[in-house]
Amino acid sequence: MASAIRTIHHAAVNCYLVTAGDGYVLIDTGKPEDRADLDTDLEDARCRPGMLRLIVLTHGDYDHAGNAAYLRAKYGTRVAMHRDDSGRVERANWNWNLKPKPDKFGPIFRVVSLFIKPGPFDTFEPDLYVEDGESLSDYGLDATVLHLPGHTKGSIGILTAEGDLFCGDLMDSMGKPSLEFFIDDMAAAEVSLGRLRGLGVGMVYPGHGKPFRLERVAANR
Repeated sequence: MASAIRTIHHAAVNCYLVTAGDGYVLIDTGKPEDRADLDTDLEDARCRPGMLRLIVLTHGDYDHAGNAAYLRAKYGTRVAMHRDDSGRVERANWNWNLKPKPDKFGPIFRVVSLFIKPGPFDTFEPDLYVEDGESLSDYGLDATVLHLPGHTKGSIGILTAEGDLFCGDLMDSMGKPSLEFFIDDMAAAEVSLGRLRGLGVGMVYPGHGKPFRLERVAANR
């Protein structure tokens, strides 16, 4: 039976609540500023304490990891992410494990970033470090973790058996579907994208923008 996907969208950021057996897996958690709305969304989905089997963070950015510690305590669950992004949430240091100058930083977003800064963040240590090829079947989700560096070194995607990919910030569809507006390592991102083309990916669910088919993403940056 295919897993149902519920998109939770606030302030241009997507989280995804995915059915997993008799519970749920939450992919990313949004910003702390949107916590009250996130609580309402989870309640509307009838996701109650004890039903959230796992939180998976596609990467350690503030707008994706901002409610992880809070939800872990509220729902009695665990938080999983890749080790190469763990320092970002342990230190609330958004430059941790990035190059001094990213390979791609769109001019519009460069200007916006001067005026929008992360607010208070509940730092935490992840409960689980997931690796490439790891199955999430123990949590009721027929899906595999993919290490997809590019946006950050520890970025991951979640690929379901049905071919749905939750790609975090490797790609977005804020304009045409493409590699995201911030790419730390373009060579790594292009390798990650090329790898995805051979994995039977159908619909892509990005961290920013609407879902799209992978074939809509151009071959070059």
